[in-house]
Amino acid sequence: MKCIDFDKAFSRFATQWFREHGKEYKNYDEMEAAMPDVYARFLDTPADFLAHFKPGEYFAQWDDAKVLVDWMEDYFKQRVPVPDMLLNRITELGEPAEKRLYALLQKERMPQEARMTAVSLLDEMGSALPMQLYISWQLNREAEDELCDAACESLTHMGEDAIEPMLAFLADANDAGKEALCGVLSHYPDTTGKVLPELLRLIRLPEANIAVLAGYLGRLGEEGALETLIDLALEEDLGYLNYIELRSAIEQLGGDAPEREFDEHDPEYEAMARLQMAYGSSGDQDAAEDTPLDGDYLQ
Repeated sequence: MKCIDFDKAFSRFATQWFREHGKEYKNYDEMEAAMPDVYARFLDTPADFLAHFKPGEYFAQWDDAKVLVDWMEDYFKQRVPVPDMLLNRITELGEPAEKRLYALLQKERMPQEARMTAVSLLDEMGSALPMQLYISWQLNREAEDELCDAACESLTHMGEDAIEPMLAFLADANDAGKEALCGVLSHYPDTTGKVLPELLRLIRLPEANIAVLAGYLGRLGEEGALETLIDLALEEDLGYLNYIELRSAIEQLGGDAPEREFDEHDPEYEAMARLQMAYGSSGDQDAAEDTPLDGDYLQ
């Protein structure tokens, strides 16, 4: 199937529109504000390059999930922007599209962006079909992996049905996988028995992502984490931002965080101070008040 560049087509449409209607707008800001309306007109205007089909209705001609998902793959392979109208049509097809998207996810040589899009579409459809696949991706994952992160986000949306399958694989996952799965499981206090020990071990590792793990412990809501969190908050070489997250988790669990002082010698503190100054000089008082340098965070 031909991969039509709808972005370029809209650019041509918009250029022509503003040439013909430019006098209706006082300045560039008004033209920019009108862009959604112009795009809506584009979608609803029969186009010569589509044999007079309207762009907004073009993909409605097809109801074969294989054709549409394969077409989406071709868009990614040819590096042509994938039209939202195609993605919307795929999600409209329901179960047949779920199966085709699930098959795409298992193609490891498929462009990463295509697989990310498949995860997003399946999530939008509320599909639980890829649950086991998403969990298996966490077992030997890298710490930085956008696809695995997107899968975890979808596991969160799958709700309680995903709890037992995740717990069953938790012990077999590497540390990055354990952190990811525990992040999802921390939404469910009933998993504390298995999740708490893992989080307490992970947060004490030399390269631990303390800020993230502290957030998980705070969300889990188990007071048994307080001792570890307070110990970490007292460590001499603790950075400012990690302290903030530890303090938040401690208070979330009903504890009292130790008071710490930070100054310009801490690069994180200095960066936040500059950010606050920037907000203050721009006159954005609300934003400045939201930065963690204000009030009791200085203690």
